[in-house]
Amino acid sequence: MSYVIREYTPADETAWLRCRVLSFLSTAYFDDVLRAKPVVAAPGFQLVAAEEPGAVVGILDVGVEGALATVDTVAVHPDHQRRGIGRSLLAEARTRAGALGVRTLDAWTRDDPDTLRWYRAMGFAESEHYLHVYANYYTDAAEPDRAVPQRRPGLRPMLAFLHAGLRDEALLREQFARVHVCRRFALEL
Repeated sequence: MSYVIREYTPADETAWLRCRVLSFLSTAYFDDVLRAKPVVAAPGFQLVAAEEPGAVVGILDVGVEGALATVDTVAVHPDHQRRGIGRSLLAEARTRAGALGVRTLDAWTRDDPDTLRWYRAMGFAESEHYLHVYANYYTDAAEPDRAVPQRRPGLRPMLAFLHAGLRDEALLREQFARVHVCRRFALEL
């Protein structure tokens, strides 16, 4: 089936949310579920790939600040992956960003091999890194206490999401079951 790249409209919100969550399920972002689409402030833009007559099969949101644009969300519905939809969305984003005077398009992502391969194949270069660390009581009851040693009376941490430097990676991987390397990719326009 063919698809068109077009501007996101508010009528696309439910399809946007479904596309994002289904795409993210097989990635390190599997639990990054949203109940409403985040607003992308102008001059940023929001694109969808829609099949004719209109089912959303891909999404791409880009925030813009001066000469830097950041891919906030890019996802292709699992039933439509590996058909060039992400590449087409990115090509349109590059054109629009360039027209806004953007010189660098970047994206932050975790350590999923397919995602890393895709960004590299699209011409992005990897640069900065830090860690995403999850302390989850249901994975290991002691993890939240290791992450938050001093607590407010009456509050018990059950899940914590934390950022850390790479220098602590080995120690954090010993202490927590879920640690991801978050990577910045950048593409000069």
